[in-house]
Parts: sequence; C-alpha cells; structure tokens
Amino acid sequence: MIAKKTKIPSVLLLLFLGIGLKQIVTYFQIETFDFLTILPTLGTVGLILIVFEGALDLKYDQEKNRVIKKTLLAAVIILLVTTAAITFIIHELTGETYYLCFANAIPFSVISSSIAIPSAANLGRRDREFVIYESSFSDIAGIILFNFAISNDSFNVSAFASLGAELVMIFLFASVSCLLLLYLIGKISHHVKFFLIISILVLVYAVGQSYHLSALIIVLAFGLFLNNADEIRIPFFRKYFIYPNLSKDLVQLHQLSAESAFLMRTFFFIIFGFTIVVDQFQDLKLIQYGLIILGATYLIRLLYLKFVAKVPVNPIVFITPRGLISILLFYNLPKEMRINGVETGLLFMMILATSVVMSLGLLSSKKEKAPVA
Repeated sequence: MIAKKTKIPSVLLLLFLGIGLKQIVTYFQIETFDFLTILPTLGTVGLILIVFEGALDLKYDQEKNRVIKKTLLAAVIILLVTTAAITFIIHELTGETYYLCFANAIPFSVISSSIAIPSAANLGRRDREFVIYESSFSDIAGIILFNFAISNDSFNVSAFASLGAELVMIFLFASVSCLLLLYLIGKISHHVKFFLIISILVLVYAVGQSYHLSALIIVLAFGLFLNNADEIRIPFFRKYFIYPNLSKDLVQLHQLSAESAFLMRTFFFIIFGFTIVVDQFQDLKLIQYGLIILGATYLIRLLYLKFVAKVPVNPIVFITPRGLISILLFYNLPKEMRINGVETGLLFMMILATSVVMSLGLLSSKKEKAPVA
C-alpha cells in the first residue's frame, strides 16, 4: 500500500525494512540465527511461484510467435553481451582471470522476473507481454549460462556438447512433467489440491536441479501449458487431460500462486536486507564498480532495443531490474570462485540502482501518456 501511494518500488521498501530491523537488533544486542542459511531456499520457492504466476497470465496464439522470438533473442543476446561487458570491466578493475570474472559477471547481468513482472502490471498489453517473456527467458538463460560457467573451467567442444544434451533433456523432462501435472490436477478430487500441485511443481523443479537441468523452463512451460491446454484439439489429449472444471481451477490456482509468490517475495527481500553489511557502502571502490557496471548495462540495452529489436524503447529500456535471481546465483557461486570487491554490497547497489531507474522510467512514461488538458 505504501509503495502504491509513494510510487517507490516495493522491493526497495522491503530491503530498507530489513536493513532497519538489522540496526534495531544490533543496537539492542538481540541474538538471531544465520538467515543466510534459509535465504537461497526461500528465494528459489519465490522464483518458482513468480515465474509460474507470470506464465499463467500468458495466452498463446500464432500472432505471438513474433513476440516470443523477439523477446527470446533480446533476453539471450542482451544477457550475453552484458555478461561479456561486465566480465571485461571486472577484469580491468580487479586483474582476475577472465574465467572468474565471467562467472562473477553473470548474476549482475540477469533481469529479475520477480521485480520486472509485477512492475509491468499497469503497462499496455504488448509492453507487459514483452516484459513477462523477456524477464522469464532472461532468468532461464541466466541459470543455463551460470551452470555452464561453474561446471566447465574451459569452454571446448565437449562442454558445448554437454550443454546441447542438457537442453534436450530439459525439453523432454518439461514435456513429461507438464502432462503429469495436468493429469494430477484433473484426478485429485480433494478440496485441498492446489497447494499439493504447487508442492509437486517445486519437487519437479528440485529433481531437475539435482541433475543440473535449468528446471525453471519446466515452471514456465507448465504455466503456459495450463493456460493454453484448452486450445489443443488432439482427441486423445482432450479425452484424458481436459476436464469440465479446468477453467475454474486455473483461476483458483492463479490466485493461490499469486498470493504465495507475494508472501515469499516479501520475506525474501526483508531477510536479504537484514543480511546486508551496511559498512560496505563506505568503500568508494564499490560505488565506482557499481556505476560503471550500471552504465554498461543500460547502454547495451538501449542500443539493442533501438537498433536491433527496433521496438519502442520507452518504458521497456528502464525495466531491467536486478533482484531475486541475481541474489540466488551470487550465493550459489562457489567460495573459491568469488572475487574480492565483487560482494553483496555491490549486488545490493545494483538492485537498488536498477529499481530506482525503473521506477523513474515508469513514472516518466505515465506522464508522457497522460492526456493534455
């Protein structure tokens, strides 16, 4: 409610609430347990729910093939070019190897769907779809690239062959999982079934991750599949998978996933703010790193959207927030691969700066569209 009244992104309010709580706890010397132990799990469940909720909003038709292709290319190319630029920047600033710099650059290059999707709620249909697809694809591509980077210390033919095999496995696993989950929705008659379905979805995600598959694709595919299952005209499919109350159940599932995602997202950003070490922001080097990376991020995005994708840049150019996915990837980076100077303070600064820029961009866009009296 405060975010709506003040036009300040809710993620910033949550982060500052967490920082404020940490100062209170420190002042009164209250003992707490290590919240970093639950942060990755909380963030992963939140990410699953946010991507699932966003996918349930998307209705497929052939006209959207162009949008899907355009957003997929935008997500992948912007991610790769931004990662390359940040890799070079970190290398020049720290002198570390390009491999380590590359692995550390990925969390700073991925668009956070957990912030982008809710922020796009009041945009026009085309802009909203562009943001949902692009941010979801960016999350997925970022996870694939991150797993690829930390699993291979050299990028040779064998490494890329393994990546190709992984993508095939993801496609097969996603197809089977979508059919299984839809079948279960139709067969479960208990009045409490949607939490069970979401729990099974989280389990499927965990199984995929245990085999080093980018299981977020399954979450996105399942949401799209559910929302468009009634468009499939194959008699066998309609006989065994489509049931009379599917549309009604989808409404309830969407509402439950939205409320659960809101709850997880709220606690995640409060706890992340609680774990921030405020003293890091006295380091001028950190501010220097952040400003250079921020400038490169928006320059690359502007050039791609304007000259390659050729889409209206306002307000889409501003919607490239860093958030939940960046934090998850950063904390999954092995300790021996971390670079001194590229720390949580820098990550927090990027989340803060991209959220502020996004907020100002959306506000300016609304003013431009407002009718002149």
